[in-house]
Amino acid sequence: MNKLLLFAGTTEGREMAAWLDRQGVSAHVCVATEYGEALLMPEAGRHFIHRGRLTCDEMAELMRREGITHVVDATHPYAVDVSLNIKKACEETGCIRYRLSRESSDPAGYPGKGSGRLIRVSSIEEAVNALEHTQGNILVSTGAKELGKYTALTGWQDRVYARILSSRESLTAAEELGFPGSHLICMQGPFSEELNTAMLRAVSARYFVTKESGTAGGFPEKSRAAAKAGAVLVVVSRPSSSEPEQGLSEYEIRRLLCRELPVSVKQKVALIGIGMGDPMNMTREAWEACRSADVRIGAERVLASVSGIPGPSFVEYRGEEIRKYLKEHPEYESAAVLVSGDTGFFSGAKNTVKLFGNDNVQVFAGVSSAAYLCTRLGESWEDARLMSIHGRRMNISAAVRTNRKVIVLTGKPDTFRDMCRDLIRSGLEHVRISAGMDLSYENEKILTGTPETMMDADVSGLCTALIINDSPRADLSGGIADEMFVRGNLPMTKAEVRCISVSKLHLLPDSICYDIGCGTGSVSVEMAIHCPEGKVYAVDRNPEALLLTGQNAERFGLVNIETVQGTAPDVLEQLPAPTHAFIGGTAGNMESIIELLLKKNRNVRIVINAIALETVAEAVRVLRRLSLPGQETVCVNIARAREMGPYHLMTGMNPVYVISCGGEAQ
Repeated sequence: MNKLLLFAGTTEGREMAAWLDRQGVSAHVCVATEYGEALLMPEAGRHFIHRGRLTCDEMAELMRREGITHVVDATHPYAVDVSLNIKKACEETGCIRYRLSRESSDPAGYPGKGSGRLIRVSSIEEAVNALEHTQGNILVSTGAKELGKYTALTGWQDRVYARILSSRESLTAAEELGFPGSHLICMQGPFSEELNTAMLRAVSARYFVTKESGTAGGFPEKSRAAAKAGAVLVVVSRPSSSEPEQGLSEYEIRRLLCRELPVSVKQKVALIGIGMGDPMNMTREAWEACRSADVRIGAERVLASVSGIPGPSFVEYRGEEIRKYLKEHPEYESAAVLVSGDTGFFSGAKNTVKLFGNDNVQVFAGVSSAAYLCTRLGESWEDARLMSIHGRRMNISAAVRTNRKVIVLTGKPDTFRDMCRDLIRSGLEHVRISAGMDLSYENEKILTGTPETMMDADVSGLCTALIINDSPRADLSGGIADEMFVRGNLPMTKAEVRCISVSKLHLLPDSICYDIGCGTGSVSVEMAIHCPEGKVYAVDRNPEALLLTGQNAERFGLVNIETVQGTAPDVLEQLPAPTHAFIGGTAGNMESIIELLLKKNRNVRIVINAIALETVAEAVRVLRRLSLPGQETVCVNIARAREMGPYHLMTGMNPVYVISCGGEAQ
C-alpha cells in the first residue's frame, strides 16, 4: 500500500493534512517546531506527527523506516535549503515527490505602484540598506529568524517594530536581540486588510517590510493595507532558486493523490443564487459559501460576478456536464454551482439537486429579478403571477388577461417583442409594461410603456418585465355561447356538445392538443382556454375553416392556437406528439388517423364526435380492434326552446355521439 509523507510547515500544508484526514487517508506529517505542531493538531486527525528539523539523511531514514512511497513538499517558498534536502532524500529513496508551489502575488499590482510607494529588494540585507537613509517607523513581517539582520539599521531600537509568531521560540529570539515588548506584535497570520491597516497605524509605520508571500500568505491584504495607511511597501522577492523545478498547485497534487492513493472524495455542492449580477446583491451567506468552495462553476456571465474570488472556475451551466466535470476532478471536495437570480425562480436549481441528491447539495437563496424590479418600481410582487419565456414556452397573454400583475423573464430582445406582439393580438394593448435590463449593474435601465410603444423600445440583454392590467377578468368557462363565434358557412359544434366533449378530454394546463377537422374552430378555442400553457393544433383541409379558426382565436385573444392546412393523417406527421386529440371530421380516414395518434403517443386521450350511424360503427370497430382502454360512448340529445306566438316549443337538434377512450388515467 502507498504511504504518504507530508512536510506541512505552511498554511497550505495544514490544509492538505486536513483534506487527507477528511478523505480517510493517514499520513506521516513533519513540522519543524512545537508551535507548528500546535497549529497542526486540530487537523492532525489520524496522522502521525514528526516534530523537529531534519537533515537530508534523517529525512531519507524516515522515508525508509516508514515505507514511504509519496512525498508532498509543502514547505515555505523561502525555505530553499529544506526543499532541496527533501528533493535529494526522495532521489535517494526512490519516493515520488510533489512540490506544492504557492501562488505568487505580483507586487506590480500594489495599489501604490508608480507613486514611489513600492520598493522591491532581493534580500533582507538589501531591504536594510534601502531603509538606512530613510526616516520613520518600520513594521517588519519577515519572520523571527530574520530579525537579527535589522539590528544593522541605525536607530533600529526606536524605528523597527516586528510582527512575529506567538511562539516561545520566536519571542525568545526577539528578546535576546534586544527588542522590547512594546515593539513586538506576536500573532499568527494571515491577517485581514483591516487588521494590517490597524497595526500599521498603531505603530505609525512609514514602511512595511514583507516577503512575497502570495495569496495564501496574505500578500494582497498586506499591500492594500500599506496603501490605505500611507506606508511604503518593501517587498523581499522570492529567492531565484526557491523553485528548482515547476511546482504544482494544491488541487493538482490532490488530483494526483486521488489517482495513486486509496482516496475516496466525498464531494459537496453549494447551489448558490447570486442575485442580479452585482456582487453587492449576494447574501453574506451565499458569498461566504462561494468563497470557501474549491471550485466555482456557472455560466460565463455568472462567474464574472465572483471574479474577485481567487481559485479555479469552470464555465458550464448544464447539470449533466457539471456532474461529469466533478467526477473527473475528485480533487475538488466542494463546488459552488452558481445560478443567476434566485435558486427558486425559474433556475436550473431543482435539476441540479436531483442530479447530486439532497444530501450532497446545500441551496443558498439569491435575490430574484422579480423582487428586485418590483422594489425599484415601488410595487409589491406577492400578488403577481410569475412566468418565464426565457428558453421555454408560456402563454403570457392568457395570464395577463386574468391577472392584475404578471412578472415575466423574457430573455432575448426578440422574445420580448414577440410577447408585446401577442399582447396586442390578444386585445391587451392597454396594459402597462415595465421592462428592466441589466438590473443591479451601472448601466441598469428600466423602461415603461404599452405593448405598442415597447415594441420599438431599446430592450437589450436579459430582461425582466412587470405587466400590469388594471382591468383583469375571469377567463371564459366551458360552453361558450355559439353567438360569440365568427360563424361563416361551415357547420359548428354546438355549445352543449362542446362542453361535454371538452370535459371528456380531461385536459391539463400544458396539454398538447389536436383538433382534427376543426371547422370554425369552436372546439379549438375551448381547448386553448383550458390549456393556457399548452398548444392547440387546428387541422383542416379547407382554407375557409382555417381562416375562421384564426379569426375566432384572435377574437378570444388566444395565441396558443396554430392552424395547419392539410388532410389527416399525412399532415399530422410533422407535428409534436399530442397528449389529447379531438376528432370532428376524418374524410374517411378514421382508422389511419387513430393509428398515427397512437404511434406518436400510446397514451393519447381521444374524443370523437359522430352524427352519422356509419361513423359511430366505424369508430366502435376501430377502437375495439386497437383495444384502447376506457372506451365510453355517450349519446347527446339537445333540444332548444323557440318562441311561437305566446308559447315556447322545444326543437330537437341532431343527436351527437361522444366517444372517448385512451389516456393514462381516467
